[in-house]
Amino acid sequence: MGLTKTELFTDSQNKMAAMAKALAHPARIAILQYLVRINACICGDLVEELGLAQATISQHLKELKAVGLIQGSIDGTSVCYCIHATTWLQYKILFSSFFTEVDSTKCC
Repeated sequence: MGLTKTELFTDSQNKMAAMAKALAHPARIAILQYLVRINACICGDLVEELGLAQATISQHLKELKAVGLIQGSIDGTSVCYCIHATTWLQYKILFSSFFTEVDSTKCC
């Protein structure tokens, strides 16, 4: 979608599209599932957990941080990440409102 086309859509639609794009890779889903499961900041555990190269994981973390799903801190050479609880809840609400009940009896 071109930069000029995003203005045709609501902020909510643009946010949801950015979030869906960030979730559109199984490695990012695995990262988020791991962070939710351990419910703590992690520093370097993802390489062992996922079996991916550090550079690959760093790129996926960058994508997740760009949409605000994770937050990180830098302490010397160590970078720690965890779920950004406020953003996580916002997107949970956003997607919950999107996936409403559908009456399948009114479809062809």
